[in-house]
Amino acid sequence: MEPIVTGDAGFELVVHDRREAAEGVVALDLRAPDGGELPVWEPGAHVDLVLAGGVVRQYSLCGDPADRTGWRIAVLREPAGRGGSALVHDRLRPGTRVRARGPRNHFALEPAARYLFIAGGIGITPLLPMVAAAQAAGARWRLAYGGRTAASMAFADELRAEHGDRVTVHPQDRCGPLDLDALLGAPADGALVYCCGPASLLDAVEERCAGRPPGTLRVERFTPVDAGEPVRAESFEVELAGTGVTLTVPPGRSVLEVLEAAGVPILSSCREGTCGTCETVVLGGEVDHRDSLLTEEERAAHDTMFPCVSRAAGPKLVLEF
Repeated sequence: MEPIVTGDAGFELVVHDRREAAEGVVALDLRAPDGGELPVWEPGAHVDLVLAGGVVRQYSLCGDPADRTGWRIAVLREPAGRGGSALVHDRLRPGTRVRARGPRNHFALEPAARYLFIAGGIGITPLLPMVAAAQAAGARWRLAYGGRTAASMAFADELRAEHGDRVTVHPQDRCGPLDLDALLGAPADGALVYCCGPASLLDAVEERCAGRPPGTLRVERFTPVDAGEPVRAESFEVELAGTGVTLTVPPGRSVLEVLEAAGVPILSSCREGTCGTCETVVLGGEVDHRDSLLTEEERAAHDTMFPCVSRAAGPKLVLEF
């Protein structure tokens, strides 16, 4: 059985196992239909699932990267969401086939001697393999895991059984919200901080880490940040380096929409700057970064952009197409 080779069209997976990981959370074990090896991934990676009706959603891989035969994801049913979680909960059963793309990683675990992991609700999923990697590397680490109730917190028992008092499980109905001032009150400890969860948690963690050195904090968002008004109100040009074609991007249209209208082959998914699917190499010009993925250091390089939301800060961008 040959390993799966990834491509723009993606590949097929089959649901091998399904279980309730917590109240409202289903965990799925996905495998290749022929039992072959799946693509390599590292902690922080996510995969696109192409669901019924062409709906595409991203889910963090939360199993063991060393297991090439199966991928684990966990999905929270969100009654007020856009329908993707309902499709997973209602339609994906053992034996169901689903198309996948990826994996991609914009939340990679950087080497460090110390880590502080902060999870809110289903935000625990990308942090699970990070905790295992930190443990295997001999790093000092701790995890603070908050949720609405103990029953809603997926993998909490698994984490406590394996890692003991390095893990603090903090159900809000019994303990109140996470004490971020206590968790983040000692910036001199040199720990890298990784956080995933609802926007309110991420905003609060970012506020408390504002004085820490650049690159100390890494977050992964499920919803986009408010980027404010574009730097440039006027139209701008996008040159495609591979063909020499120049396109005009008017106000009110995204670079992605203009590229698609011109027949440029480009993958996209969330169209709101959170998934990373449409990442594009920038060869020239300055980018008005409006995504929720890049760090300040990555933005300053102006060598990549997400054209679903980001624009030009000047009159022209040169893209690698």
